[in-house]
This record gives sequence, structure tokens and C-alpha cells, in this order.
Amino acid sequence: MPKYVIEREIPGAGKLSAQELNGIAQKSCGVLNKMGPQIQWDESYVTDDKIYCVYIAPNEALVREHARQGGFPANRVSEVKTMIDPTTAE
Repeated sequence: MPKYVIEREIPGAGKLSAQELNGIAQKSCGVLNKMGPQIQWDESYVTDDKIYCVYIAPNEALVREHARQGGFPANRVSEVKTMIDPTTAE
């Protein structure tokens, strides 16, 4: 199943408290539970003004629907074509 990286522009994201991040995660999980198992949240990376989320879903439309239902920005959704890591150099 395709994997997507979602770029969410959230000014001050890096300054969100653990409680605020918990609330965001709970909201996301609640929406995912309603949408069913075809869309899954893998992990997210919080930077100063953005959150980058990794999702597994059959298509971009479902990723965008999750964002719409959750009230989250999805400024850019990019399908992962392949992955590399240090072992790729071997």
C-alpha cells in the first residue's frame, strides 16, 4: 500500500506542549478509527513551524479526507516512491 508524507504548516509547532501534542494525536486517532483500517498513521516529526506525518493509505484522497475531518492542514501530500538509508551505500 502506498506511503505518504504530509507537510502540515503549523506556526509554533515546535513550541507545542506535550499536552497539546497529546490532544492533536488523540484527535487524529479518533478520525482514523472512524475511517477504518485502510488508512494508518505511522509517525510524525515536529519542527519549528511544521509537522511532517507519515501515513499509509490506498490513495492521496483518503489522506486529505483525514486532514479535512480532523481539521488539520495538509499543505503538501507526497507519495513516497522509494526509501534509502545508510545501508543503500553498501
